[in-house]
This record gives sequence, C-alpha cells and structure tokens, in this order.
Amino acid sequence: MPLVGVLAIQGDFQAHSQVLRGLGAQVREVRTPDDLHGVDGLVIPGGESTTMTLGIEREGLGEPLRRLVRSGKPTLGTCAGLIMLDRAHLGLLDVACRRNAFGRQVKSFEADLDLPALGGAVRAVFIRAPWVAEHGEEVEVLAEVDGHPVAVRQGNILAVAFHPEASGETTLHEWLLEQASSTNGGQTG
Repeated sequence: MPLVGVLAIQGDFQAHSQVLRGLGAQVREVRTPDDLHGVDGLVIPGGESTTMTLGIEREGLGEPLRRLVRSGKPTLGTCAGLIMLDRAHLGLLDVACRRNAFGRQVKSFEADLDLPALGGAVRAVFIRAPWVAEHGEEVEVLAEVDGHPVAVRQGNILAVAFHPEASGETTLHEWLLEQASSTNGGQTG
C-alpha cells in the first residue's frame, strides 16, 4: 500500500490517519519538510486555516508542499485543507474560498452528497465549512450545496468543504489510495 503523508500542523489529522490505516495504508504525519520525503500522496485536513498557515510558514513547509503536489502526487484537502490549497494560500488549486461560508459552529450540518465522479453518494459533515466562491476553467465541480461548490477536482487534487473523517466516510480516502497506487505503482519513493 502507498505511504500517505497527513499534514499534522493543526486540525483533525489523527482521524485521517486512522481512516487511512484502516484502509491498509502506511501513514506518516507531516510536520517538517523532511517528513514529505517518499510519500505517495498527501492529506491536508480540516482545522483552522490561519493557524495552519502560521505553522506551515514556521516549519518552512510552503515550497516543499507546492513541489510535492505539483509533481503529481494525489492530494486530498478537507474543509480548511480546501482553503489551504486555494489561490490565496498555497496557490495549488485555482479557486477562491469563502471561509465559514455556511455560518458558525452552531450552523454545522450533515448532508448526503451525490458524487458520481467518485462512485456515488457520500455522507458529508459540514463544520464552519467554506465553499468555493470562484473557480477557474480547469476546476471540475463535483458537488454543490444550495448552489455553492463544496467538492472540486483539478488534476491530482481533490478538495472538499466537509469532513469525511467525521462521518466514517471512506470514499475520498479510497480515491486517494487508488490514485497513489496507480501514480506510483504502489511503490514509495
């Protein structure tokens, strides 16, 4: 199975690691640039985007993350991970996000989203979730809530405004592992 890096600066990285391990993947928590060496895929979890930005800057992770993703490694961003990938942050996904778009924590909700591009419906947990306010032509919108994109794909990047790890949903993690296996032949390095 592939070796997946999970950005572990802040947020619910442990839950993502647990889901990936449950699917048989090797997992490495990424806190420094050296932790990216040899990973076959990457998860940028939900959390607080300002805190994550500061941690990425502090650890010198910005450019190493950009190089990894631009090299074609499959990448999954969830909630704040979507924000971290956008134009204003790491600049890897041609989208502009609106933070806390659905409202504060008390406005959190769950919904079943149809994601035919990933094989069907997923249970989505939205907690202080963003939405995609604007996107470029190369960005494929996979799902919307109330007319707002909440799941997008561009090349090797899949980014969603929700927390699949909070509902026990594995579809997105399975996509990441499948992409990492086919892109890297299942070999780390």
